[in-house]
Amino acid sequence: MSDKPTVSVLGTGIMGAAMARNLCRAGLEVRAWNRTRDKAEPLAAEGARITGTPAEAVEGADVVLTMLYDGNTVLEVMREAAPALRRGAAWVQSTTAGSELITDLAAFAREHGLLFYDAPVLGTKEPAEAGRLTVLAAGPAQGRAAVTPVFDAVGAKTLWTGEDGAAGSASRLKLVANSWVLAVTAATGETLALAKGLGVDPRDFFELIGGGPLDMGYLRAKSGVLLEDRLTPASFAVTTAEKDARLIVAAGRRSGVRLDVAEATAERLARAAAQGHGQEDMAAAYFASFDGKD
Repeated sequence: MSDKPTVSVLGTGIMGAAMARNLCRAGLEVRAWNRTRDKAEPLAAEGARITGTPAEAVEGADVVLTMLYDGNTVLEVMREAAPALRRGAAWVQSTTAGSELITDLAAFAREHGLLFYDAPVLGTKEPAEAGRLTVLAAGPAQGRAAVTPVFDAVGAKTLWTGEDGAAGSASRLKLVANSWVLAVTAATGETLALAKGLGVDPRDFFELIGGGPLDMGYLRAKSGVLLEDRLTPASFAVTTAEKDARLIVAAGRRSGVRLDVAEATAERLARAAAQGHGQEDMAAAYFASFDGKD
């Protein structure tokens, strides 16, 4: 294998497409597949080879990168790819799959002779497009020469959490990080909703907290998305955020930890989706504070 591995990207949604684009720009050979082929086709202009099936995408690949909706979808797609997987290839599993399915994913990797890397990423659309994600990675030292160029192309930083991908240390850290992201997003929506209900100008609120310990960049970023009506295209969609919130709640429950905020956030996101905001940015959880779509 050369120092520029051949990479198969399975899943070219918001995150997967941005990652594939940066892999192409880094000079790696990229094959891309998506269930809805139209979402993958624009990558051809970047030099990626668009394939019709997962098996065609992974044939002969040094690295297989999965960025799909959830862990069950990952298993389904990898089973479709199985006949063409090369033993000894590295599997970079970047889907936020939670901690429960890691055992099944790692078992699939062992069965097919793959080096398994539990490698979710922290960041949304903009950092993904800029190649500034943070990669959380756990996996064997043996295959890191293959995956390092991939991580360097899509991210600004790689945080290694261990050498056993099957232990799920990277995915567990991702759930902890996402619990904070979702809590702040939900609190932002509720704060702005209360301001509207009480007739308070949001600018007065931001002036009040500006420069102090209560101020934070993420609060202002998500508020801007909402107040400036930039909910589409989504950086991170409501439906995906709800999925992640439920993974967090389930992980806490299995660990004997009650997560009231995460559970309430999941319900807020579900209400926003039911109001028609499912494909908008997760800041649209704001609308769950009202009876209609307001």
